[in-house]
Amino acid sequence: MRDELVGRRIRQQLLAGDLDRRKFMAVTAASTVALVLGKGPYTTRTMNSGRFSDYPFTLGVASGDPLPDGVVLWTRLAPDPLAEGGHGGMPDARVPVQWEVAEDENFRRVVRRGTASAYPELAHSVHVEVSGLKPNRWYYYRFRARGEISPVGRTKTTPAYGAAVDQLRFAFASCQRYTDGYYTAYQHMAQEDLDFVLHLGDYIYEYGVEMNGGARNLPDLLPDYLIPEAVTLDRYRLQYALYKLDPNLQATHQAFPFIVTWDDHEVENNYAGLVPEEGSQTPTLEEFLVRRANAYRAYYEHMPLRRSSMPSGPDMQLYRRLSFGSLIDFHVLDTRQYRDDQAAGDGTKPPNDESLDPTRTATGEEQERWLLDSLSASQATWKVLAQQIFFSQRDFAAGDELSFSMDGWDGYAGQRDRLLREFADLGVNPVVLTGDVHANYASDVKLNFSDPNSPTIGVEFVGTSIASGQNGSDSTSTGDRILAENPHIKFFNGQRGYVRCTVTPDLWQSDYRVVPYITEPGADIFTRASFVTEAANPGLQVASLRSVPSRPESEFETDAERFERERRDGRGPTA
Repeated sequence: MRDELVGRRIRQQLLAGDLDRRKFMAVTAASTVALVLGKGPYTTRTMNSGRFSDYPFTLGVASGDPLPDGVVLWTRLAPDPLAEGGHGGMPDARVPVQWEVAEDENFRRVVRRGTASAYPELAHSVHVEVSGLKPNRWYYYRFRARGEISPVGRTKTTPAYGAAVDQLRFAFASCQRYTDGYYTAYQHMAQEDLDFVLHLGDYIYEYGVEMNGGARNLPDLLPDYLIPEAVTLDRYRLQYALYKLDPNLQATHQAFPFIVTWDDHEVENNYAGLVPEEGSQTPTLEEFLVRRANAYRAYYEHMPLRRSSMPSGPDMQLYRRLSFGSLIDFHVLDTRQYRDDQAAGDGTKPPNDESLDPTRTATGEEQERWLLDSLSASQATWKVLAQQIFFSQRDFAAGDELSFSMDGWDGYAGQRDRLLREFADLGVNPVVLTGDVHANYASDVKLNFSDPNSPTIGVEFVGTSIASGQNGSDSTSTGDRILAENPHIKFFNGQRGYVRCTVTPDLWQSDYRVVPYITEPGADIFTRASFVTEAANPGLQVASLRSVPSRPESEFETDAERFERERRDGRGPTA
């Protein structure tokens, strides 16, 4: 699907001598070198006897990437999930894992079963691609290994291709830094009546885990080898294990299939394609490519993804389309792996020659062609871009001054303008779903954002974080200024939560579900605002607005306030 992959280019550069092969090997673990260079079979030694040291399904179960006839089932064997080395307390051997899919949660009507292999090279994770199921049906699944049984998960297939669909209901979420607070939003999401969950990135944060302090006041019983930032494969595996131990996240995975994509923190804050963050622990090309290979591999190991997304060294195929009958086509984008470096040194800057250059890209040329071809071919009522970074123009500065985030689409405004014209010509009426910025927004997508009278060609719903940014607050001075300076942006809220969407052939409704605090468990959830847009009549309409109190003793900086502080300091957003 793509042209030359990065890994192929790496191998060519190594052979041509453009990369220092000795240095590349020196900074790379042997197993990762094998993957980068396309070598290394999986182990054939099998665990045929004995029992696990403890219950092996500590990280729960998950399903994802549903199709009309099947779905991906996931688990990982990890009896000691935080064991040093990232191996989860498992032996260096292959383990057979049985799986079952049933029409009922008591497994009296089993419809599919089989055996998969959990390999140490993939952290003993299991990715089962089940087929032969009926469309638009709920199913139950579980795993068995060495006499142990996993929790029961629930999943759902999509409607048949082109089938009429009366209603679809899902939630989307992003940004869940573990140390910033409790996953209270997931506790409530797991109780919702949803068909699936869409995760838009920052599933983990690469930052080291504070042993004491942090919003969860983590006990010093956690191992000190979690303190360093994730760079190596074993360290990324440990980060995923820590996050996946959260019971509310596990409950949501058990309740619904997930459709996932990544953002920056699955590797490193604000990385761009082959370019690491300024001040990175892996500053050279060789070092960063090894880190990216480690991060991508750990991501695949912990997500319910198909074999088509199996990484090859520092490359991974993630952008894809998922269809839900004639109602919605989801175009899941990857705006990190192929992008050009952020314009003008990143940060918040006025428009500049780089940000306006249409040859610079956030998606890469091949993904852009795929997107436009897929949108043009789509017969669905709603064409959705499920992606990471703020799409609509967002001016942070007051008055005539202009200041945009170079990490968002404003930093790739030349490409965005070209896409907007193509969207208008195609008549696709895009609905853009976005994460990243730790705040809720709702925006009209304009053909020309600088002209309030320009045609509205779509809408964007931006979801806040699950935990990143700690409690947040309902409104901020920065949020008020953004609303004043950007008339196409109709709503701002800085609290934690998720967005619940109810979609019919005629109407799309997005409900902004927020909790007033996350630095302690147990908060209630509220619908802060609801917006609708009509099919073939793009533009936001307010369905309801409600004030939700912030936690009065909250002393934590909101994401928007942090943007303002970093702007004053000459640095950009680091969401």
